[in-house]
Amino acid sequence: MIPYILIFGVFVFLSWIVQSRLKNRFEKYSKVALPGGQTGADIARIMLSQNGITDVKVQSVGGELTDHYNPLNKTINLSPAVYNGRSVMSAAVAAHETGHALQHAQAYAWLQMRSQLVPVVSISSKWMQWVLLAGILTIQIFPALLLIGIIMFGLTTLFSLITLPVEFDASRRALVWLQGTGITIGEQQEMAKDGLKWAAMTYVVAALASLATLAYYIMIFLGRRD
Repeated sequence: MIPYILIFGVFVFLSWIVQSRLKNRFEKYSKVALPGGQTGADIARIMLSQNGITDVKVQSVGGELTDHYNPLNKTINLSPAVYNGRSVMSAAVAAHETGHALQHAQAYAWLQMRSQLVPVVSISSKWMQWVLLAGILTIQIFPALLLIGIIMFGLTTLFSLITLPVEFDASRRALVWLQGTGITIGEQQEMAKDGLKWAAMTYVVAALASLATLAYYIMIFLGRRD
């Protein structure tokens, strides 16, 4: 149990650092206005139009840092600060989410793989903690139960790993487009790049935490507990 607490503690701390940096960058770069005065919603719609995508809707959703692209109903969902914002950060976030829409339209392989895993991961996420707990408690008499839990957890870890190239590619598409259109140039481009970098780091920490936890459960299954 102690190794798990250490793993949990380390990654909670890392997650807190990354989230703090992301919030700091978001607040800082949200104060830097775009020369063209476009809102995040404008950015998304312009980017969609220039890439010939006409079946994706851009809409506002409640909350903070709740921005996401939904491939099921083809919607780019932007938080109020991004949807109405006229800053470097709102442009970067809006372009990033639009990057996901481009991935969907172009059948980007990693996005397709992640989408195919969603139903399985949804079921695994709901039950795996109970299966893992029961598996640990009954490891001496029914080790196969823990193995089932490990497989379920492994699927969620795989999902986290596949998410990384999806997120990095969306940011790459966003930055290339922003620079190519002249919406962000020079220092503003660097701000957009820095903001998206810290957003991506949240996924990196989550993937590493999932990998470390998976390794811990595998060690238990193999009988290597201290």
